[in-house]
Amino acid sequence: MQVARRLAARLAFALALAVLAFSPVRAGTEATAAAGDTPAKVIVGAYINDIQKLAFKTNNYVIDLYVWFRWNGADTNPSKTMEFMNRFASDDNRRDELYDEPQIMPDGSRYDIIRYQGRFSTKFPLEKYPFDTQYLTVTMEDTLAGAGAQIYVPDAEGGVTINPNITLPGFKVGKPEMRVVSKPYPTNFGDLSEPEATDYSRVTLSIPVSRPVVAMAIKTFVPIMLIVVCAALVFFVRPRHVEARIGLGITALLTLVALQITSGASLPDVDYLMMIDKIYLLAYLFIIVALVRIVATSWGTSEETSELAISRTDRVWVVGLIGLYVAANVAVAWSALAA
Repeated sequence: MQVARRLAARLAFALALAVLAFSPVRAGTEATAAAGDTPAKVIVGAYINDIQKLAFKTNNYVIDLYVWFRWNGADTNPSKTMEFMNRFASDDNRRDELYDEPQIMPDGSRYDIIRYQGRFSTKFPLEKYPFDTQYLTVTMEDTLAGAGAQIYVPDAEGGVTINPNITLPGFKVGKPEMRVVSKPYPTNFGDLSEPEATDYSRVTLSIPVSRPVVAMAIKTFVPIMLIVVCAALVFFVRPRHVEARIGLGITALLTLVALQITSGASLPDVDYLMMIDKIYLLAYLFIIVALVRIVATSWGTSEETSELAISRTDRVWVVGLIGLYVAANVAVAWSALAA
């Protein structure tokens, strides 16, 4: 009898545990925990209204854009806590809230939109200048919520669009793109409640801009080619006129230096050679080799037969130098554009 009572008590205890495990309270608690582990989704979209200025010298540009948000939950407002991460000068930026309070959408979500006019910055890679394509970026993150609490999702209906009437003098504006990534930080920013570094959801808008190839080729390379042609004329001056030959070469060299300084005035100082720098170096090399040839032949111009021999040899030199110069320029342009 005593054994039977113990078995009945154990069965009753096991039954009670089973009921408790599958009770609505337990299920609700698990559901809440699972929901708490899922980050809130904020739908974000943007409209590029205008690109007002592009300064390569200081690596910045001015963009006028609209950014909107849709989310669920009355306790947050992502439009208030979002910040732009690549602002260049905060004093020149203007942020306008279009609504005093978030608007309720037909699906029950909340909606808010801001207009932002400001100067942004990115480091322009100029290895391929003047045939480079640059990307004007606008980077956004939430100031408070990490990726574990909130993530951005591109708006499927709008995403990012651009004003079709935008004109940027000297550039062609391409189709913008929106990317959302998780940005890790190697610090917790001194927050003792976060013992480990937290990732943040980051939105990046990219607007490609490029220079017109034909126009830039004419403006950039035609002046250099004219100087090289003038330098090549030293081979057609009579060898006995050594001063005139050297003077023509030196003038071409100084003109090329002045042209390079003028053309690079609008570009930042970089620690690598741009494609245009290599083109100038090839032109310098052409002129220097021509001057070396003139100096080397200046000692044999006393006799008429020697002068004729030098003139015939100069024709061979000028053809060979121009051929090598053109081939080297093609190789430099090909390697830069294919990279």
